[in-house]
Amino acid sequence: MSNLVQIKTALISVSDKTDLIPFARKLIGHGATIVSTGGTAQALTEADIKVTPIDQLTGFPEMMGGRVKTLHPKVHGGLLALRDKPDHAQAMTDHGITAIDLVCVNLYPFEKTVAQPDVTDDQAIEQIDIGGPSMIRSAAKNHRYVTCVTDPKQYDQVGNDIDLNDGCTGFVLRRRLATAAFERTSTYDQAITAWMANR
Repeated sequence: MSNLVQIKTALISVSDKTDLIPFARKLIGHGATIVSTGGTAQALTEADIKVTPIDQLTGFPEMMGGRVKTLHPKVHGGLLALRDKPDHAQAMTDHGITAIDLVCVNLYPFEKTVAQPDVTDDQAIEQIDIGGPSMIRSAAKNHRYVTCVTDPKQYDQVGNDIDLNDGCTGFVLRRRLATAAFERTSTYDQAITAWMANR
């Protein structure tokens, strides 16, 4: 396993768009291709940043009001593949799967939504993110090869690392980000559990 992993393909799908544009430009400046979804893709495009829409990667349109867009083998295969295993590499070739080297995802604002006194059950339920936690967990599990970014406060850390390493991230950073990623999905699920238990 190499300590350094080049960021060639980055998948960005964020609810909180704080500092999104400079971070995306940083990635592109180091040669990354950006794949994105819905509102994130629109925000990037409006800032004149070239984006590959997620449906171009998967071959399927976003559907069901955005409930289904990233739950696809071409996303999770690209995140979970062990790059040094011949059978994984062969599966990627056979099925046209592109390796995804960085995921930048922050989740639907469930906690903020349910804190509103007049929120309805339907409004709360629509803010339970499914694809986001799935991508975060896939990327964090495979942090040997994938950088998992879950908070705008992490953008500078990643930017500094790729500046120092010619567009690559180091293993120490990837492990630290993976730890933060699992912490985030854990607290997110705890918030959902607490809300559901009080209905």
